[in-house]
Amino acid sequence: MSSSVLSSVARLRGSRPPWLSPKVFRTEVLAGLVVGLALIPEAISFSVIAGVDPKVGLFAACTMAMVIAFVGGRPAMISASTGAVALVVAPVAREHGLGYLIATVILAGLFQIVLGALGVAKLMRFVPRSVMVGFVNALGILLFTAQIPNLLDVPWAVYPLVAAGLALMLLFPRITKAVPAPLVSIVILTVITLAAGIAVPTVGDKGNLPSSLPVPGLPDVPFTLHTLTVIAPYALAMALVGLMESLMTAQLVDEMTDTRSHKTRESIGQGIANIVTGFFGGMGGCAMIGQTMINVKNGARTRLSTFLAGFFLLILCIALGPIVSTIPMAALVAVMVLVSVGTFDWHSIKPATLKRLPIGETTVMVITVAVVVATANLSIGVVVGSLTAMVIFARRVAHLAHVTAVTDPDGTQVVYSVTGELFFASVGDLVTRFQYADDPGKVVIDLSAAHIWDASSVAALDAIETKYAQRGKHVEIIGFNEPSAHLHKTLSGELTGSH
Repeated sequence: MSSSVLSSVARLRGSRPPWLSPKVFRTEVLAGLVVGLALIPEAISFSVIAGVDPKVGLFAACTMAMVIAFVGGRPAMISASTGAVALVVAPVAREHGLGYLIATVILAGLFQIVLGALGVAKLMRFVPRSVMVGFVNALGILLFTAQIPNLLDVPWAVYPLVAAGLALMLLFPRITKAVPAPLVSIVILTVITLAAGIAVPTVGDKGNLPSSLPVPGLPDVPFTLHTLTVIAPYALAMALVGLMESLMTAQLVDEMTDTRSHKTRESIGQGIANIVTGFFGGMGGCAMIGQTMINVKNGARTRLSTFLAGFFLLILCIALGPIVSTIPMAALVAVMVLVSVGTFDWHSIKPATLKRLPIGETTVMVITVAVVVATANLSIGVVVGSLTAMVIFARRVAHLAHVTAVTDPDGTQVVYSVTGELFFASVGDLVTRFQYADDPGKVVIDLSAAHIWDASSVAALDAIETKYAQRGKHVEIIGFNEPSAHLHKTLSGELTGSH
């Protein structure tokens, strides 16, 4: 065989998708199946929150997962109907009907494509690690508390079933990891409840599963400016909430898997998935952190598991609806409880860790967790946490501007050396650091070890020059770096309105 043929074969092997490996394929298929099962009660619950028929949430979960598998930027991440999106669009469905909700989802998708193309994903660099830790911990708490309603006012048999499910998932991996423990737990608990005739809440109690495939179509709304003004505010809110949760989830998976994702592609992909979902009558959605954790922790790493989660959900709902309806909710509660425990960053709250961390970092983490838990909205928590981190950072840096003075032996000149970052927070008391009345006739301000960041800094330097000039003294500012010199030249003398 010629070397050219061998190299061609090698290239073909090298370009083969990783999921074609039998071991990887099995892992992806089984993980997708577990996620598909876990999506059913969540999608139905979110439909109830949004005030629409359960099939609207289920169809959204199917189409979001299958479309994002192709157009998303983060392999193995699950997108479907979510609680955050449901809360945003609920007023539209309640006040204007399903047609307006579908139109809102489609417009939100268009907004996400535009925001993605404009580079909104780059804003993720401004989310500090302490906010990420708070996001993860709050998520773990929300995943756990979301299961509490399924444990209240239920038959006593639910509790031993949940305990048995947790035990199975903890012990089964010691026997083999070839089959995901959550799937084994779900199957065994379902068989036990059916065989023993145990009466406990099931998936079917959450709502009727759809019996036919979704049909594409346009939303039933008048295509007028009034319709646009009604849905636009909700669509923009949905777009922003969806992107924030999706990008935060993608970053979390990046860290868990030691791989990188394409955040801009993910942003645009979320928009495309929401548009397709809208045309198929779904309620829209975004990345689902809980289901993504299930997927990743079961070993999934490729787009195949994401696609199969949506595909299996469709098959489970339509072809196997009666069987899926018999799954006890206790089995799915056990899966989500274990996921919530595994999601929480326990290392972050160890006394030794808290002792080493700066108090500001801990404060940001606690505030992020508190806001998320109080509002049940991950996006609000991330925004508040990031703003808190910025304020703490600004206060810390504000104290890094120092002024030292050296007077010449002959007393004719004084040199003030300014060091640090000069911006609105650090120049507040800069003007008070100079001895205007006592200084000699010539004053030199050396900025070799400083950097000017904003107009507030230029205004402060202008004020210092003015105070000396009022006393007949001359000021010379030296040591500008290039960006500082340009900013000072552009703004100096132009900020007071008098020339």
